Amino acid sequence: MIQSSLKSERLRQPLDYRVYLPPCYNPQTHLRYAVLYLIHGQSYTDDQWDRLGADEVAEQLILTGEIAPFLIVMPRDRLWEQPEDDPFGEVLVTELMPLIDRSYRTIPQRDYRAIGGLSRGAGWAVHLGLRYWQLFGAIGAHSLAVFESDAPKIERWLDEIPSEAMPRIFLDIGDRDRPPILQSAVWFEQLLTRKRIPHEWFLYAGYHHEVYWQAHVEQYIRWYAAPWTETKFDIMEP
Repeated sequence: MIQSSLKSERLRQPLDYRVYLPPCYNPQTHLRYAVLYLIHGQSYTDDQWDRLGADEVAEQLILTGEIAPFLIVMPRDRLWEQPEDDPFGEVLVTELMPLIDRSYRTIPQRDYRAIGGLSRGAGWAVHLGLRYWQLFGAIGAHSLAVFESDAPKIERWLDEIPSEAMPRIFLDIGDRDRPPILQSAVWFEQLLTRKRIPHEWFLYAGYHHEVYWQAHVEQYIRWYAAPWTETKFDIMEP
């Protein structure tokens, strides 16, 4: 796991982030890779997805040949404000992503870039995945807490995305999650259903804590990687 930081004029402190590289990254220097951005929950840091085992699960599935290799980037959000008052999202899209594409052998196309998160991080995934749909081919929202300021805008954002370009969407939450968060996730799922937007929705037994997310990390990783695995390695040639 590589730990680094990005200085930005829009942030009071550097943007810390972690990068997981698949085991074949250094030996096979002729290959390029898809990238998954995973955002942590409120009051946590960029180490949360690392502690939940996202990189270990990905590595095991890559080594057994069950999924194609890809990079995971885990950025840190330090503020707990709404998007208009927290520049984290804009810095991620306009500064961190270009830096990752310059620094690593990525495939800089939306079909090979996914964004996901848990709790507040899921709110960011929906916010960025819908607003910048040209950049992301998949959105994973685990125990989704929709930003209050986003709720009135989300239907319009969905309407602005061409149907053929709608990102893949995965939603899951525990049935005993905090009532406001459970209501938030159900509201978004019902909106997608009403608009007949394809998505995957899972209501599992569980609470709003790391035991729940850790239990489902393998499912998450398999879902993100599924379309990349189907390509085998054909388009990963530079």
